[in-house]
Parts: sequence; structure tokens; C-alpha cells
Amino acid sequence: MTSISSRARLAVTAVMIGALAGCGAMPSASTSVGACEPGFDAFERDTLFFGRAIPAGGQVSDAQWAGFLDTTVTPAFPQGLTVLDAVGQWRGASGGVVREPSKLVVLLHPRNAKDDASIARIIDAYRKNFGQEAVLQERQSVCVRF
Repeated sequence: MTSISSRARLAVTAVMIGALAGCGAMPSASTSVGACEPGFDAFERDTLFFGRAIPAGGQVSDAQWAGFLDTTVTPAFPQGLTVLDAVGQWRGASGGVVREPSKLVVLLHPRNAKDDASIARIIDAYRKNFGQEAVLQERQSVCVRF
């Protein structure tokens, strides 16, 4: 009986070592872009996920979203951005799953303190204006060509 459990432990150990070795070989986000090819510039791509369900009830309307985009997001990134419609779900602080229509804003910009601060202000304004628990921010280093 102990030889079966020893074999099982050996198999599990071998699988874990293999899985960990594979993870160690993955490039990190900061080194995966490195130097961009000629003709490309190093930029950051921030994707912001704005849920439209208002926790206190209701939903951020199309007019409210357009106003937020025009008065808060566009002035911070006048060089351009992309807005996508989405449907998302996430687990809130209460433990329940929240499903809601969402807006994704994709920003491409050089990495600098000014843009980082602008993004933080956008997130803070949306959370305060619409009573949001969170706004998800995803950041990747990318090479771009215009």
C-alpha cells in the first residue's frame, strides 16, 4: 500500500516540477517587449474596464457615459482612444457575482508620470460619480507604429 502512495506522490511531484519549470520559462511583461523593431515605438497600452451597473440601483446611461467620456477621458487623452462595448462579470466584495454591461477604454501612450496620474484621476472620477466599487485597469508594454 505504501508503494502506491509513494508512486502517486512521485507522479504529483513530477507534474508540479514540470509545471513550475514551464512558468519559469515564460517572459515577463516588462522584458517581453524590450527594444522595439525599427519603425515601432515603445508605448503602454492601458485598458480600463468600466462597469455600467450602479450598485445603489440603475445603470450608467448612454448620455451619462458620453458626458463622462467628453468631460473626463477625452481631455486627458486628446491624442486618441478606443471605446468598446462589452458585457462582463466579476465577484464583488459581498461575494455575489455581478453581471453588467461595460465599456472598455483602450489608451496607447508613452509611459510617463503625467499619463499615469491622468489614468488614476479618470478611475477615481468614475468610481465617485457612479458609486463604483472598482474600475479594472490592465497595462501592457507594446510596440506601436502609426
